[in-house]
Amino acid sequence: MKGFKRNVIGNAVLATAFCAGTQAWGSTHASDYPTHPLQIIVPSTPGGSVDTLTRVIGKRLSQELKQAVVIVNKPGAGGTIAAEYVQRAAPDGYTFMMGTVASMATNVSLEKNLPYYPPRDFAAVSLVAKQHLVLVTGPKFAAKSVADIIAMAKKHPGKLSFASAGVGSAGHLSGELFKMLAGINLLHVPYKGVSPALIDVINGDVTMTFASTMTALSQVNEGKLHAFAVTSEKRSPTFPNLPTMEEAGVKDFVSTAWYALFAPAHTPPNVVKKISQTVAGIVREDDVKKHLASDGMELVGSTPQELARFDLAEIKKWAAVVKAADLKK
Repeated sequence: MKGFKRNVIGNAVLATAFCAGTQAWGSTHASDYPTHPLQIIVPSTPGGSVDTLTRVIGKRLSQELKQAVVIVNKPGAGGTIAAEYVQRAAPDGYTFMMGTVASMATNVSLEKNLPYYPPRDFAAVSLVAKQHLVLVTGPKFAAKSVADIIAMAKKHPGKLSFASAGVGSAGHLSGELFKMLAGINLLHVPYKGVSPALIDVINGDVTMTFASTMTALSQVNEGKLHAFAVTSEKRSPTFPNLPTMEEAGVKDFVSTAWYALFAPAHTPPNVVKKISQTVAGIVREDDVKKHLASDGMELVGSTPQELARFDLAEIKKWAAVVKAADLKK
């Protein structure tokens, strides 16, 4: 009988691990948590968008919790190094990760031997922000709309091309999603970074690319790039006159870079809830929104359950794209 009870409890723990974690609360009580500094692991080098976002949120989190929040950069392997570190950390509510669409969704399908599976190995905390992309071409390209691009691609299969910052990057997967949903054949041209990709698009050596809205903004304003549509669900404040890809005729097209807080699986649910609610309040603050607007961030805030559902949906969506394109790193 005792063994049976233990099995029931064990199964319940596994079933709810991803949404909030279910390790015994131990000494981590909501009333006195946190009692020492927290750390947020960033899967990139200092200075980039995800690092800037984490430092802004971390500073306010520190003020709200009245405890230091240390930002630790662990770049490399598309976020895998940072994720592995957090996966193996003690689930005591003092280690978190600013997960990305790569580390927590696309790598599941792209990496052959990924050492973790997000729904099993992490507790979802809060979806913090999204960053949108925009479809752009060089100024001399003849198309005037997304419909024109699709028509040209269908008339000349494989003749049009799209640049990206590398295999598995947001721009690459957005291009593959475009191919899949529009039923067209485009040639992928990977580069080692965003800048060389944009230069060749501007020069007309490559037809198009999906670039972050803030990266493309100045080039579009200067007439060096022609913008067609944004990849978000709603129109972007950065390009308010541009349609979304779906409005432009590509049904179900949504592709965003996103950033979310995760903790090791089995992190106490009271801790997850407290951090989630605190972050949700922070991202609603006008000063925080203004600070991050220059990076094109759309601040979100979510419950742990909402993030868990969102991440699972992203894993499934990008798995279909990776399979259709026959991609593996």
